[in-house]
Amino acid sequence: MIARQVLVKARLGLHARAAARLVRVASGFQSRVVLRRADGGAAAPVGATSDQGVDAKSILSVLMLAATCGTQLEVRAEGIDEDAAINAIDELFAESFGETGQGSAK
Repeated sequence: MIARQVLVKARLGLHARAAARLVRVASGFQSRVVLRRADGGAAAPVGATSDQGVDAKSILSVLMLAATCGTQLEVRAEGIDEDAAINAIDELFAESFGETGQGSAK
């Protein structure tokens, strides 16, 4: 298992379009990918505790994190392609999901 901290830098946070892109990327890997708020914010979605995190392949679970700009998340991946999964998701967050027109926090 690999874990990495990521920061939501997009001005609009992890909104529907960004969440859909995250789910699409995570779903391309065999590894189990989990997101968890590192700041202890928002209540965990039904079926998950804040310690467990949420399935990054479920758009509803990702949206329930209510991750706004500045939210710190932990991404965990476990499986045969965990390195590639973590790196791909880290890249999404680093580039603010490719939404340059939306602006991002510095």
